[in-house]
Amino acid sequence: MLTKKQLDLLDFINKRMTRDGVPPSFDEMKDALNLRSKSGIHRLITALEERGFIRRLAHRARAIEIVKLPESLGGQPAGFSPKVIEGDRPDNRPSGAFDLGPANLAELPLVGSIAAGRPIEAINDPAPGVSVPGQMLHGQGRHYALEVKGDSMIEAGINDGDVVVIRETSDASDGDIVVAQIEGYEATLKRFRRKGDMIVLEAANPIYEPRVLPQGSVTVQGRLVGLIRTY
Repeated sequence: MLTKKQLDLLDFINKRMTRDGVPPSFDEMKDALNLRSKSGIHRLITALEERGFIRRLAHRARAIEIVKLPESLGGQPAGFSPKVIEGDRPDNRPSGAFDLGPANLAELPLVGSIAAGRPIEAINDPAPGVSVPGQMLHGQGRHYALEVKGDSMIEAGINDGDVVVIRETSDASDGDIVVAQIEGYEATLKRFRRKGDMIVLEAANPIYEPRVLPQGSVTVQGRLVGLIRTY
């Protein structure tokens, strides 16, 4: 038997996976169930896992798989089901698919590592490049790539070992994920917000506290526009 909160959460996760193919973030779950903190969501997730309704997969962001549903929710879990695209003609490609032919690839410099966790040393000297779809490059200006080190952005879908594509800019709006250089030597990948004359660098992992810094100590070096993951 499930409690009402457990059933509501399972129903919400299932509906979001039906719509998006991925489960919601813990913040979205908290808001949907009108809970005050994410600790309540952790308890509900653990209870659902212990009862065999969901399974959590290690080392992946939002890594929740629905194993079964109670009859009151239809009994059949939702999720992402890959579809085979038959044929190899251009008109058989799904809408929005990137053409990855050589003419549509752009070579970007892989300029080092960026911390998604505790800040590390600033951007390193240029290294061998990485090829990305040209459609991934947004707007004018220089783009570059960085390898992510750490787990502070996992609830934004950015994992340790991912390569992020950055458009070089010194401007950022509230909510942008940016490369921020702190006091001229620490570089980190965080969500950017302004708070009066201070800058807040927010993680997307509840174990990391936001960093609140004087505006003059933070320099924006670029904004996230894409991500590359190797399995």
